[in-house]
Amino acid sequence: MKQMRKLLYNIKSSVMKFASIFKDNNDWNEKTIIGFLSFAVMVIVMVADVVSGIVGKDLVINEFTYNSFVIITLGSFGIAGLEKFAKK
Repeated sequence: MKQMRKLLYNIKSSVMKFASIFKDNNDWNEKTIIGFLSFAVMVIVMVADVVSGIVGKDLVINEFTYNSFVIITLGSFGIAGLEKFAKK
């Protein structure tokens, strides 16, 4: 019973920490997080493309989808960079 309470408490505290990202006054930069996740997806797709090329199979990537991730990445990092240097 004690372990179950501890597990539920840990889950609750993890959810609360995650929810604190979306508050107005926090230490997290949401634009940077989204930019990093978008960049990570692009890297994973490119690694999968290289691996499938080595194996001899073609990995078909929709150009529109990949360009969307590029725009999200550049936009997120660009806005976050401007916010860092611009006066509020």
